[in-house]
Amino acid sequence: MWKLVLATVALLMLWTAGFSRAANRPNVIILLADDQGYNDLGCYGSPAIKTPRIDAMAAEGVRFTDFYMAAAICTPSRAGLLTGCYPPRVGMGRFPAEPELGRKNTQGVLFPGSAYGLNPAEQTLGKVLKSVGYATACIGKWHLGDRPEFWPTKFGFDSYFGIPYSNDMKPAVLMDGEKIVEQPANQDTLVERYTDRAKSFIHDHKAGPFFLYLAYNSPHTPVHAANRFAGTSERGLYGDAVVTIDWSVGEILDALKAEGLDEQTLVVFTSDNGPWLVQGEEGGSATPLRSGKNSAYDGGYRVPCIARWPGKIQAGRVCREVAASMDFLPTVAKLSGAALSERKIDGQDIAPLLFQDAGKSPHEAYFYYLGNKLTAVRSGKWKLKVETTLLEDYGFKKLKQPNAEIPSGLYNLDWDPGEMKDVSKDHPDVVKKLEAMLASERAELGDDRQNVAGDARRPVGHVEGGKSVWDQASGKARLRPQQANAAADAIAD
Repeated sequence: MWKLVLATVALLMLWTAGFSRAANRPNVIILLADDQGYNDLGCYGSPAIKTPRIDAMAAEGVRFTDFYMAAAICTPSRAGLLTGCYPPRVGMGRFPAEPELGRKNTQGVLFPGSAYGLNPAEQTLGKVLKSVGYATACIGKWHLGDRPEFWPTKFGFDSYFGIPYSNDMKPAVLMDGEKIVEQPANQDTLVERYTDRAKSFIHDHKAGPFFLYLAYNSPHTPVHAANRFAGTSERGLYGDAVVTIDWSVGEILDALKAEGLDEQTLVVFTSDNGPWLVQGEEGGSATPLRSGKNSAYDGGYRVPCIARWPGKIQAGRVCREVAASMDFLPTVAKLSGAALSERKIDGQDIAPLLFQDAGKSPHEAYFYYLGNKLTAVRSGKWKLKVETTLLEDYGFKKLKQPNAEIPSGLYNLDWDPGEMKDVSKDHPDVVKKLEAMLASERAELGDDRQNVAGDARRPVGHVEGGKSVWDQASGKARLRPQQANAAADAIAD
C-alpha cells in the first residue's frame, strides 16, 4: 500500500515539475511582413498608413530602431531568420544557374521548380523548439525550396498552410500540409485565412508551449488587401494591404488575451527586407533610410521590429542598439531551454535588449551581404560601404549604366541614417578598423566581389529528380524556358 502511495506521489511530483517547466517556457510567435518598409507603420513615422494595433503592440513592448535582416531580399533573408546565420554560411546567398529551367544566370532567390533549397542538415527555429516539446506551425510564405525535401514540414514544423514562394511567382498555389488545396490562391482573402488558421492553432495548443511562424505574402506585389479594408488608407492599395496586416496582428493578440496567454507569449513583428521601391505606389517607403530592397544601403536591410511580452518586456521602451533577425534563434533557444547544435551560427542572444533598459548590442559588427558579395559593415554608429556598382545601390531599377562604379564611403548612422555624407577623410582610423573587420569576415564567409570563397560556407541543399510544387500544379516535369525567363525578369542578376 505504502509503495503504491509513494509511487503515486512520485508521479505527481514529476508531472508537477514538468508542468512548471512548460509554464516557464514562453510561447513564441513571429509575424513577418513581406517587403514592408521602415516607414510603413504609424509608430515608425508613416504619415499616411494608420496601424493602430501594431502601434499599440509597440506601446506595450519594445520598438527597435536599428534592427537588421540578414539580407535585403526574400529567400536569403528568410534563411537567415530561421537558421541564425548569414545566408552565405548556409549556402543561401545566391543560387546556381539552372539552364534546364531556362535560368542561365545565377539567381538571388529561389524560383518554383528549382532543385535547390535550404539544406535539411541545418538547424532551424522549428527544429530547435520542436526538440523541447513545442507544437510548431508555419503559415504563409516559405520560399526556401518547393521540393518535398525542402518543405516546412522537414524543418521542424508540424503543419504548413500557405504559398510556398513569392506571390508573384506562377502558379501561386495554396498548400495545406503537403498538398495543394487551391490553384490559383485567392490572394484577396489570404491574410484573413492565415489569421483564422493562426487563431485556431493558438486555441488548439493553448496548453503550450507552441511556436507560430506566420510569414505574410503581403504587401509584396502583386498587392492584395482584404475587401473590408479596400479604400480605407490614404496610401492606396499598398496602404490597404498594410492595414489588413495590422488587423491580423490585432486579431492574433486578441486571441492570446482570450485564451489567457498574454503573459506567457513572446510576440515579434518585423519585415523580411526593405521596400520594393521600383514598384512606385505599390511599393513601400524606407524614409529616412536610403534606397530599399536588394540595395547596399540601410533601406534594404533595416526594418521595423517590435517585441511584446506583457510582464516580461517593459512597456513603451525604444531600443536603439543593433540587433538582427539572426538573433532570434539563440535568444529563443535560451528562453525555451533548448540546446543548439555545434554548427556555428552568427546570431547572438539579445535577451538583455528585450528585458533590460541598459542592454547593449552583442554585435561588434554587422555585415551586409548582397548575394555572396560582402557590401558593408556596421560597428556601433559607423558604417563602411565598399565600392559598389550603381545597380547594387539601387536594387532592381533599370539603369543606363548599371555597372558604373560608386566609391566606398563611411557614414555616421547616428546623425546620417540616409547615408548621404561620406566622412571617411575625417576618420581614417575608423575606416582602417572597419576594413580589418571586412577582411576577417571575407576570409571566413567569402566575397564573390573579390573572388574569395571563404572557408566556412556550408553547402546549399540540392536534389535530383522528384517533383516540386510547381511540377504538381502544372503537370510538367520542368518549367518551360519562356516561363522561367518571364519569372526571372523580376529579379536582377
